[in-house]
Amino acid sequence: MSQNNSQSDSIQNPRVTWEGCSVLLDINDGDRLVFARLSAGSTLKIGNKTYSLQPLIGCPFGSLFQVENGDQGHCLARFVPTVEGNNIQEKGDFESQDEIKDNRALVDNNKAQSLTGEEINAMRSQGATGDEIVEALIANSATFEKKTSFSQEKYRLKKQKKYAPKVLLRRPFARSICEAYFKKYPARIGCAQLFQSCYLAMDAVMSRNFTCSQFLRVDALSLLLSMANVTANSDVLVVDMVGGLLTGAVAERLGGTGYVCSTYLGSTPYSIDIVRIFNLSNEICKRIVRSPLTDLSLSQNGTSEQIHQQGDDINMECLSNNQISSSVGTEEITPTENEKSDLISETTVSPVNKTGKSTKAGNKASKQAIDLWKENGFSSLIIAAPELDLWNLLKDLLPLLANSAPFAIYHQYLQPLATCMHNLQLGKMAIGLQISEPWLREYQVLPSRTHPCMQMSAFGGYILSGIKICSSS
Repeated sequence: MSQNNSQSDSIQNPRVTWEGCSVLLDINDGDRLVFARLSAGSTLKIGNKTYSLQPLIGCPFGSLFQVENGDQGHCLARFVPTVEGNNIQEKGDFESQDEIKDNRALVDNNKAQSLTGEEINAMRSQGATGDEIVEALIANSATFEKKTSFSQEKYRLKKQKKYAPKVLLRRPFARSICEAYFKKYPARIGCAQLFQSCYLAMDAVMSRNFTCSQFLRVDALSLLLSMANVTANSDVLVVDMVGGLLTGAVAERLGGTGYVCSTYLGSTPYSIDIVRIFNLSNEICKRIVRSPLTDLSLSQNGTSEQIHQQGDDINMECLSNNQISSSVGTEEITPTENEKSDLISETTVSPVNKTGKSTKAGNKASKQAIDLWKENGFSSLIIAAPELDLWNLLKDLLPLLANSAPFAIYHQYLQPLATCMHNLQLGKMAIGLQISEPWLREYQVLPSRTHPCMQMSAFGGYILSGIKICSSS
């Protein structure tokens, strides 16, 4: 009984993990990102060793863990960086400006390190920690003192990632989930044909920063929520073909007020599996509903039937692609083809310890709610469906909005949005129309070396926004 009470208290505190919650594990400062569900039997594989995730239960999000020697061997232990170490590091960075050092005389011939692999293994067998091994490598390096302070820090960081890996416990919410998927495996927040083409392209493109404009970036996601005026007590209609990321972000922003209605074409709903990673409460999950467009539409015509048939075809492609994605694993986001074979073994959960299942989200909308939406209209509309004909889709969805309700449409290309904007202007169906191109640039911020990152995505697509008005005709 006390265990249930403690678990319920942890659930009420979103800043602390509990058994059964989803977490985002940031290994070695973004080198690997892993989504995992905490339980007594869940494990994480780092290198060629497997570690239990049980020490992470009950810890606040943002905690840092490091591999250390315990009573039962190596395990993940809480790690608190010292303030003195940070001050020494910053002091060394500023003093380096007065030092006259460069790396021109250094020769990379693999002879500078006198510590052999056998000696390192012997230190491990004797119980040496990862930090002690790193210090031993630095002490036995013949060229470490000749390097600049920047090169010394890079060398230390490289060895630390190998011999003393650190795991950052991050809370999965809209921003972190979107950044993780976009950075490491963007095809999983794509859809249908885009998923298939990019999945096949992964065999030919072995790039760590494989990103392209077909996928939803975090700045585009935030603009969608803002331009659609997603606020408390809103009834938001969404067309989510990005795996449920859009539905989860809207539900998280509503915070248990209002409703999120995810509509779909045809008879098969689009996948919203990413919603389960958000750790949404039961009250919020109850307010995530689904309804086919045929039930919401005020009238049916030939165009609607044609686009519904197109939706059935795309749904079949989505189902086949979901089978492809599940065959390579569903928990870890990995950057290269070489890591795909390790996906299944990276994060595992014991069959007998599957506690704390996430609440089912996306039940069918009740008839009373549908009738109410038909009478009053939705308060906003968000579309992220790059596979569909946007104009034909918008003609069916726009009448479902209340007058003066905002809408926002995401697409990776400009021309479909320009066509929608032109037709809306001709039909005098909306005002305040604008097409925005979100632009985000990541900077490295360090003492004496602040500059834009060298490898970034080109752009995050385009967004058409506007406000529906009452037609005079």
